[in-house]
Order: sequence, then C-alpha cells, then structure tokens
Amino acid sequence: MSAELGTHAIEVDGLVKRYGPDAGVDHVSFVVEPGEVFVLLGPNGAGKTTTVEILEGLRKRDAGRVTVLGHEPASRGLAHRIGVMPQQGDLYAGIRTEEAVRLFASFYDEPEDPEALMQRTGVDRVRKTTYRRLSGGERRRLSLALALVGRPELVFLDEPTAEMDIEGRRATWDIVAELKERGTTVVLTTHHLDESSKLADRVAILRRGSLVALGTPAELSARGDARVTFQTATDIDPERLTVALGVPVTRTGAESYRIESGDPTPDLISRLATWLTARGVLIRRLDVGPRSLEEVYLELTR
Repeated sequence: MSAELGTHAIEVDGLVKRYGPDAGVDHVSFVVEPGEVFVLLGPNGAGKTTTVEILEGLRKRDAGRVTVLGHEPASRGLAHRIGVMPQQGDLYAGIRTEEAVRLFASFYDEPEDPEALMQRTGVDRVRKTTYRRLSGGERRRLSLALALVGRPELVFLDEPTAEMDIEGRRATWDIVAELKERGTTVVLTTHHLDESSKLADRVAILRRGSLVALGTPAELSARGDARVTFQTATDIDPERLTVALGVPVTRTGAESYRIESGDPTPDLISRLATWLTARGVLIRRLDVGPRSLEEVYLELTR
C-alpha cells in the first residue's frame, strides 16, 4: 500500500533504486512524522544507506516519489534545515577538531554554540587534535557534532555509534533523546538492536531492498507467538522437559531455556514449576511475554 504524501516530515512512495539488473531498493514506501525517531534496521546490503542517501539528496532514485520537509531531496532550501552524519565521511587530514566545528558553524545564521556542542558530543577533549590523528570513535563523535551544528529540523544519522566505545554510544543515545525532546526529527540506521529498542518510536526493517516490517518496537515484538523463558540454578535436560510439557524446549545459554509455547497458559507454567520442583531445581528467573525485537528481526531477515 502506498504511503499518503502531503503532511509528513519525510514521505516515500514506491521508492526504487537499481544497480544494473538488481534492485538496491525495491518499491519501498513509508512516512516519518515530525519529531519522530525513525530507525531503519537491516543486515548489510538491505538498502538502508541507499535509502538514506536518496533522502539526503546524495543519490538519485530510479522511480517513486520522495519529499523531505515538503521538498524534493537536494532542493536548495533544504541544506540549512537538515543535518547529515554519513556512514563514512572524511575531512581535510590537517584540520583540527575545534577548527572543523567552528568552520561548519560559520555556514549557518543561528548555529549551536561550538564550545557547548563540543562538550556535548565529547570532542572537547580532542579539540586540538588533527583529523588524521583521531580514532575511529572520535571521528564519529566529530561527525555527529558537525551534523548538529546548524540546529537542523531533521537529522540523518547513518550508523552513528559504529566504532564508538560504550561511553560514546550512551552519550549518543542521550543526544538523540535530547533531539526528540526539542522536536527534531531523527532518521537513524543501525545494526544494534538494543539501540533500536531504546531509541526508536518506529522501526522499519529492510531485507534485500524490500520493506518487510514497520511498527513500534512493541508492535514488532508482539508479532507471532509469545515466549516463556527461564533460568535455573542447575542444568536440566531440555529434551526430557519437552516430553513432559508437550511443547518444544530449547537451550538458549548456560542454565537458560525457552519454551516455544504458542500461547502460554497458567497450566503450562504450573506444569513447568511442578516438573522442576520434583527434581529439586530452583528457578532463578521466569519471563512470560512477547518475543524480543532481536528474535523478530532474525526471523524476518534470515
């Protein structure tokens, strides 16, 4: 079904991009609402970066309709309204971090304060370091600062936490949350499922150029059968428990198991507890609920 164009931050209808006989993006349609954090998720080659580059005006589409903030991508009026953090970017090797941030700030009438922005993104610690000497994670932080310096209405973050350490990832998550509070629209691509679950208002899952799922993390997790997962204090034989319960039980880790129940019932939980009690096995943890986003993602993209 085609997306209805007209009132959204981003509107994509029947987007196609071909590379020779192959479709890198194959009739993809979706909309992004103003102020929404919209995550494009998918394995390598799924079409995430191609889609984002078309929206940024960096790559031409072969078919379909696209508008960004009500304009055709690459329109002259868009440059000062959007921010772009590319998956791979480069700067003059000899430029210092502080010089780069202040240079980009000079392109805008009302930019972010460079000093405050450097502190916010964590590059103030390497302000005098030349670009060639920055680590991969430091270059990603600088790229994020440059994407935000113009106070964009819409920002594209393509794999923003790639090469970042844990501190950098969490700082970036905090920045995305701040952008949302300010009403900034964020389009983010990532391989990190925990990142999607934490940040996204909605997630679009791509596979081989096609859109295979779209919804909130909770909606996607609710697809298909519910799960019963549990951890025990000692190891058990999942095959024997499978026979006892009449539903498949699989091992997911050390003393960790999952029951493929379809529709968990109080009787099933009672029989599980009875079987373990009879063998003197303590349950350390028991969870009954929808599948994780990771399970749904793996099922859809295999």
